[in-house]
Amino acid sequence: MSRNNFVCSKKIKMLAFIVTVFVVGSYVYGHAFKGDIVPGNRADMQQQQSPLVHPASQESSRTHNKFVPSDFGAQQCEKKMKDLEERLSNIEQERKTYPETKYLTYKDKKRILVTGGAGFVGSHLVDALMMRGHEVTVVDNFFTGRKRNIVHWIGHENFELLHHDIVNPLYIEVDEIYHLASPASPPHYMFNPVKTLKTNTLGTINILGLAKRVRARVLFASTSEVYGDPEEHPQSEDYWGHVNPIGPRACYDEGKRVAETLCYSYMKQDNIDVRVARIFNTYGPRMHMNDGRVVSNFILQSLQNEALTIYGSGEQTRSFQYVSDLVDGLMALMRSNYTLPVNLGNPEEHTINEFAHIIKKIIGQCSITNHSAVWSGYVVPMLDGLNWTIAYFRDELQHAKRKENFHVWEPRSASNYKMHGQQNQQWLPHL
Repeated sequence: MSRNNFVCSKKIKMLAFIVTVFVVGSYVYGHAFKGDIVPGNRADMQQQQSPLVHPASQESSRTHNKFVPSDFGAQQCEKKMKDLEERLSNIEQERKTYPETKYLTYKDKKRILVTGGAGFVGSHLVDALMMRGHEVTVVDNFFTGRKRNIVHWIGHENFELLHHDIVNPLYIEVDEIYHLASPASPPHYMFNPVKTLKTNTLGTINILGLAKRVRARVLFASTSEVYGDPEEHPQSEDYWGHVNPIGPRACYDEGKRVAETLCYSYMKQDNIDVRVARIFNTYGPRMHMNDGRVVSNFILQSLQNEALTIYGSGEQTRSFQYVSDLVDGLMALMRSNYTLPVNLGNPEEHTINEFAHIIKKIIGQCSITNHSAVWSGYVVPMLDGLNWTIAYFRDELQHAKRKENFHVWEPRSASNYKMHGQQNQQWLPHL
């Protein structure tokens, strides 16, 4: 029996004991109050308090309150206890189960903080770290993250969830920090530009301050958007970018650029161990369906039998990496001794037109309408990743229709959502 199940069993037994004492105590107290346990108690009190009561009335009272042995109360109590035992037995049988995680000794097990761990990428990273046996603490304010992404770990002895906004200081003890907290899609980070800037500046200062206090290694999740509207393709880490500090996306672009500067300033001044990952386009299950990105837009339009909308000529190129490949890259970078920024993406690029035809071929029943240095460790082919992502989106749409567009979590089959390569054996939670 695991430690978590043992503690749960002890709690259930303690609850049963408390309820038993309460039921028996209530029974004894109630009958004693009525005068059933102590013969003549009430009549004697009445006689002392009212000496002028007629003798016949006193005799009648004594006869009425005389103790008459009965098993009715005991039978009721026994029945309630049996009902309680049956309910507790059902609770134990339905107790939440978790996948088998790797066992690590205290020397190898790390205390890892993941900010934004309830989001799209963060939740997949949490899955990978938990499966490897580490202790994981998730911090999220649920602006874009969703509890359903990590609900399968809640209650596990190695998992802790903190509802916290990193704009405010955080005081915990950790060994490593994956700093992913930030809105990442245009509709989300443009919804509240000032909040986006605060998260990437004040939030990063708080996380770096925590790392300074506990001497933890920090991996900062930056973005390819730091290159702005690049004039160089593909972009290497040495490229400084072509940016607009007052453009519509500047709150996100400049926030990430400032956060990178903060990381390296803390490294130079306070000797903080930092890693910086510049993340390119990523897709997979748990994406927000309405995040405004190419993958989600095309899949959603296709599943709803709408025309796939392409802006411009469609000859502009994009690279797309599956989320498990990104998670592998993040963990590899954290383990490495490389401290300069690293691009994490898929070196294989496709034009938007090519990508639209790939989606159309997989799903069918849609038309196409036109409007006028990278991480090389990827292992998931695009068609496989798209099929798993499409399965997730299709299930989300069906679930939304059943629940009248209310996002109510229910366990659903995860058979269509698989991980690839090293993560093929990894448990993927119910989505």
